[in-house]
Amino acid sequence: TSLILFFLQINLRLILVSGKTKEFLFSPNDSAADIAKHVYDNWPMDWEEEQVSSPNILRLIYQGRFLHGNVTLGALKLPFGKTTVMHLVARETLPEPNSQGQRNREKTGESNCCVIL
Repeated sequence: TSLILFFLQINLRLILVSGKTKEFLFSPNDSAADIAKHVYDNWPMDWEEEQVSSPNILRLIYQGRFLHGNVTLGALKLPFGKTTVMHLVARETLPEPNSQGQRNREKTGESNCCVIL
């Protein structure tokens, strides 16, 4: 039975800003908030210098995007039996869905297209 459970879990390799990594196994039903809490409660000894004060400031970044706390691994359609890499950062708040740069471009009227003559 433990072998079957292993195949129904998702292996995450979490990378800190410092470059340190650690792998954890999670269920597809685990949310980003669940993962942050688990990592905080099981903080690796070799990550001691990066220890944070609360799990509530741990954020996951997957494919360049911050994951909101209620997003599950299953919703991301992560593969079983393979290692998925995510970044783990300490950050109080999440950025707004539209980046600041995008809003600035809209205000100034700048465009990313070009004219070929």
